Amino acid sequence: MTGDRREDRTYSEEDIRAKLEAELPHWYYENGWIRRRYRTAGWKGTLMVINAVGHLAEAAWHHPDITASYAFVIVKLMNHAAKGVTDKDFELARKIEEFVHWQPGEAGGALEGTPVDQRFRYIKYD
Repeated sequence: MTGDRREDRTYSEEDIRAKLEAELPHWYYENGWIRRRYRTAGWKGTLMVINAVGHLAEAAWHHPDITASYAFVIVKLMNHAAKGVTDKDFELARKIEEFVHWQPGEAGGALEGTPVDQRFRYIKYD
């Protein structure tokens, strides 16, 4: 519900680490944030990841901190209002992970996916 002001439960560091290990193995906990580093093939891929994360964050109305460089993007999530990591952070992290690492060519559908050719590569999949 947009505009809902209920209190969000924060997770302990131990619970955060356990949830990440079970649900988001490429994410890690550090200094109060859950984080993920996405490797890209260059500036074009970096901008694509930033824009994808931006779209998801705006749609969710839950905004991460982002650090970017030529060939990587770091996404950091923590609920500022709750002063800790909440279900909002885990839900958005799962959606970002699913979206950024979507590989339609491996899904077996009609979409072929990005060609396996350095000229077109934009993200380095884990």
